[in-house]
Amino acid sequence: MDHLYEKTMNQQRIFSGKVIDVYVEDVLLPNGEMSKREVVKHPGAVAVLAITEENKIVLVRQYRKALERVLVEIPAGKLEKGEEPLQTAKRELEEETGYVCEKMEPLHSFYTSPGFADELVHIFLAKGLTKKSEKQMLDDDEFVDVLEVTLEEALKMVEDKQIYDAKTIYALLYWQLHA
Repeated sequence: MDHLYEKTMNQQRIFSGKVIDVYVEDVLLPNGEMSKREVVKHPGAVAVLAITEENKIVLVRQYRKALERVLVEIPAGKLEKGEEPLQTAKRELEEETGYVCEKMEPLHSFYTSPGFADELVHIFLAKGLTKKSEKQMLDDDEFVDVLEVTLEEALKMVEDKQIYDAKTIYALLYWQLHA
């Protein structure tokens, strides 16, 4: 696979934000030529497929500024520095939905946009849910509605383009295959 490798010769950070850093990299291509790559560095994220005792899927509805629209998604959030994905998943589930769980297991991880970003999302399955609080513990800039739907209702939401993001569709397809 060495014949595919691109060696980074120079890296310049052009933006450093709250969530991402953006770099321009000069790379040596396998054919000996030079090229530029724009790379988004992200700390990683988690997403939680949470299933209630009634076999309903817990979803959240929130506005996504980058898309200028409201999306319905499984609960998710970014990894904090020094935090393990399982810890993040439990924290995000409780903060966004008020639920805690008896059992949480990893399902899979995937890169969201490997052509330009290193974000890795870890998906977890949460069962044995208990509503710890009716009040969400959201960040000051976070506004989220909680929904509980059947798998059939969620798949219809995919068809109707209410559910539109990869992590949620991935989790729903997983649940459809394994429920």
